[in-house]
Amino acid sequence: MNCVLKIFGAQHSRMEVSFMTLVFQYGSNADSERLNSNDRLRGDAQQRGIAYTEDDFELDFTVQSKSNQCAAADIVSGSGRKIWGVLYEIPDHLIRRETSGDRKSLDAIEGEGVNYRKVPISLRRADGTSLEQEVITYVAIKRQSGIQTSLEYASHIVLGLREHNVPEDYIEYVKGRIIANNPALRNGIEARVGWGE
Repeated sequence: MNCVLKIFGAQHSRMEVSFMTLVFQYGSNADSERLNSNDRLRGDAQQRGIAYTEDDFELDFTVQSKSNQCAAADIVSGSGRKIWGVLYEIPDHLIRRETSGDRKSLDAIEGEGVNYRKVPISLRRADGTSLEQEVITYVAIKRQSGIQTSLEYASHIVLGLREHNVPEDYIEYVKGRIIANNPALRNGIEARVGWGE
């Protein structure tokens, strides 16, 4: 966790300390507009650059998401390659359902405890240096096969990665994984997000 000092009041007479959690987003919430939308975190997720996993994973679509009405992204350890994603700092109180009050928590958005579980993850920054801070991400609890992702959901992943300047060869890998999961999306993905732009 990082400590961020926020100062309020005209005379700076009141100070509030807010603790933040660093979160790695590799799926549709890589799209900062989506994650910070009014029905999600309302602008409270602060972008902190991009990173990739120290270990190898395969990006897959193994979680049936009710809210997205399609298969959602997951990273499966043990094979594949380094997975790129976006780092966000999110206020601690917005991580867990129990502390978010009347706001939607990241756990609720991710389906933590139902579809996903929160885990620590080891990352490297884009320049290759190891990220020493504690970082969490979400991985599938129970993986399903034979389910397909949708164009809308998959587009958030590609657009989010491109928005944050993730290397283009990784974006091509992601598009390939999307099409491997749902071949019917080939033309739609090409039209919506393009190839190698």
